[in-house]
Amino acid sequence: MEVSLETDEKYMRLAIKEAQEAFDSDEVPVGAVIVSGGRVVGRGHNLVETLVDVTAHAEIQAITAAASTLGGKYLTDCTLYVTVEPCVMCAGALAWSQIGRIVYGASDAKRGYSRIGDRLLHPRTEVRAGVLAEECERLMTDFFAKLR
Repeated sequence: MEVSLETDEKYMRLAIKEAQEAFDSDEVPVGAVIVSGGRVVGRGHNLVETLVDVTAHAEIQAITAAASTLGGKYLTDCTLYVTVEPCVMCAGALAWSQIGRIVYGASDAKRGYSRIGDRLLHPRTEVRAGVLAEECERLMTDFFAKLR
C-alpha cells in the first residue's frame, strides 16, 4: 500500500489536532485517526484521566470508532495515524484488528511497542515512523513541562 509522504502528513495533522484536544483536557497529548479509502472512519485522543480507564488510549478510541463506522472488527484496508508510537497494549489491539498500515510521529523509547520488536503487529501491517515527529514530540514536551 504505497502512500505519499504528503498524504501521510495531511492525516497526521488531523491526529495532531486530536492530540491538542487531549492536551487541552489535561490528558497526555496523543491523538489518532483511522483512514479508509481517503476518508476518516475513526478518531480519538487519550481519555485515560477523563474516563479513569488505563485502556482509554487514543488508538483504542480510534479502533472502536472505525470498527463501528465500518461495521466490522477487521481494519485491513485502513491506516492508523497516531502522534506517538503505540504502546504494547495498543500494538496488540492493532494486531487483532489486522490494521493494514500504521503511521506514527514521535518514537517512544520507554513504552513503545518497537522496543520489543515488530512481532506484536499483524505480519501484513506496514509501518512508517517519524511523520511530523518534531510537532508530535513538542506537544509531549510541552505537556510534561506544564506538569512540572
